[in-house]
Amino acid sequence: MKYMIMNYIPPQDMTAPDEARWAAEYALYGAYTKALIDAGVMVGGNGLHPSSTATTLRLQDGKRQVQDGPYAATKDQLGGFYIIEVPDLDTALHWAALNPAASTGAVEVRPVAV
Repeated sequence: MKYMIMNYIPPQDMTAPDEARWAAEYALYGAYTKALIDAGVMVGGNGLHPSSTATTLRLQDGKRQVQDGPYAATKDQLGGFYIIEVPDLDTALHWAALNPAASTGAVEVRPVAV
C-alpha cells in the first residue's frame, strides 16, 4: 500500500539562519531519503518552498478566488513529502518515526487513495 508522509516543520526551520544549520538539516533529510531508497520503499517525494510562497484557489459561484498564502493557518508548515510503498500502516509509521521532522514538528501519515 502507498502512504504519503508529510513533513510539518516549524517556520524557522524553513529559513535557515546560517549555512551550518542549513547543511545539517540537508544532511538529515538526505540520510533519511537514502534510507528509504536503500530499503526499496520510496516511490517519490520532494521538499517545498515556505508556505509564504503558497497561493490558495477556491471556486465560488464559478468564479476564482485567489489568496496569497497557504490554505490553513497553522503553527507548523508543510515542508515536504514522501510517497512510500510498504505492506501496512505499522511499517509506514516506522518510517515516519525516522523522519527528521518528527523531532522538531510533526509527521502526518496518510494512505494514498489509488
